[in-house]
Amino acid sequence: MAPSAGEITRLLAALKRGDRNAESNLIDLVYPDLHAIAQHYMRRERPDHTLQPTALCHEAYLRLMQDHALDWHSRAHFFAAASVVMRRILVDYARQRAAAKRPAAKQRVVLDDFMAWDSPRFDQLLVLDEALTKLADWDNRRARLVEMMYFGGLTEEEAGAVLGVSVRTVKRDWSAARAWLQAQFGRSPA
Repeated sequence: MAPSAGEITRLLAALKRGDRNAESNLIDLVYPDLHAIAQHYMRRERPDHTLQPTALCHEAYLRLMQDHALDWHSRAHFFAAASVVMRRILVDYARQRAAAKRPAAKQRVVLDDFMAWDSPRFDQLLVLDEALTKLADWDNRRARLVEMMYFGGLTEEEAGAVLGVSVRTVKRDWSAARAWLQAQFGRSPA
């Protein structure tokens, strides 16, 4: 039986209070969902990627637990943070790999094509990351929304709860963020 959102939220609050037992109970409850998010990310990577979903999941969890400054308010907030951490791990990995090669010219990326790929190349992941960084400078909430929904797999309702906005606002922001990103990639929004 899947754990309730309330049970995970309760454990997150206990963890914030310093209850070390909460951490071991939390991992048991969140691990299947964390692993599913990691698998979601890795399906978009090339088939011969050296990083596996389990390793990505473990690294993200360790980073989340090491960052004691984070204050997760709910299950959705925790998974939103986890999806951001996983994205950063993959971007860091891509940067390291790209640094090992000679620098290439910037490439044009179409957002719809990127979202449909089963195995994006590292340089395209870096282009998308750069665009998301620019989007965050323009509108941080919309950039966080892209991270949560596209990378983290959160629903509109969950993303709205984390951001403290209505589902209607989430839909409007999602549409605007996609249009902005497509414009950055040199393509008019469809």
